[in-house]
Amino acid sequence: MRQVHVIVSGRVQGVGFRAFAQQVALENDIAGWVKNLGDGSVEIEAQGEDHKVERFLKQVKKGPSFFAKVKNIEITEKDIENVLKKFEIHY
Repeated sequence: MRQVHVIVSGRVQGVGFRAFAQQVALENDIAGWVKNLGDGSVEIEAQGEDHKVERFLKQVKKGPSFFAKVKNIEITEKDIENVLKKFEIHY
């Protein structure tokens, strides 16, 4: 089991990025959350099996469409404090 904290920057707000992240999380059996930050970036907390988290991160790096442009992704490994049950969009 692996948990990561991710900051995605670039053109990632107003392009369906949160909904995309949630869909990719569901497809990869990832729990956690995604939310927009005030500086225009997107924050993600993701938890799941190692290989599924890796596959999720690869898809997040690509982004949802040609409208989105991921310029940078910062990934921080975290200790698992509690098991997350689902993936949510936070507003």
